[in-house]
Amino acid sequence: MRPTPYRRQIYRAGAALTCAALAALLSGCTAGPATDSPLVGGSGGGSLTPTAAAPATGGTPTGPSGPAQAGSAPAGESLANTSGGASSAAAAAATENVKRTVDDTLAKLATGTPKPATAQVSDALTGAGIDPAVLQVSQSRTPTGLEADAIEAAVLQGKDCVIGQVREGAVTVTVLPVLASGKCFVGS
Repeated sequence: MRPTPYRRQIYRAGAALTCAALAALLSGCTAGPATDSPLVGGSGGGSLTPTAAAPATGGTPTGPSGPAQAGSAPAGESLANTSGGASSAAAAAATENVKRTVDDTLAKLATGTPKPATAQVSDALTGAGIDPAVLQVSQSRTPTGLEADAIEAAVLQGKDCVIGQVREGAVTVTVLPVLASGKCFVGS
């Protein structure tokens, strides 16, 4: 059966609407760094500067000033600053500082506890100076009571999410953009 002219118009309108929706969805997507290229710090605007990537073995990244140190914020000052008034260079430096703190803290925790619980990760990161209001930690147990394969922690830092994962004693930390919800994790 051949489509009538009216149905052709409907099909074309549906195709155009589908293309427009797809274009809108894809406009927010950006390509991530290639696996062989260095990570790039910052969250847009201004110059992009390569940052030291954490070794795959969960080691400590080394920057221009030597090995990273955990808890490098002044006493009483929270490491995560979500104010939007900082320049892009200051925001990139703050994100890198939080990334180092998360990496160092999780590596130290994973050394003694290869599969830490949610509370252990939360306590370790807040003890290292991360503000609990900007910290999200995944559950260490599934809804059926089984032990999770990995536990993840996310720190909201401006327009970035510093996400750390502990899987069988190995630590991986990466920086991703904040979700449209304003959080780092999907769900509650």
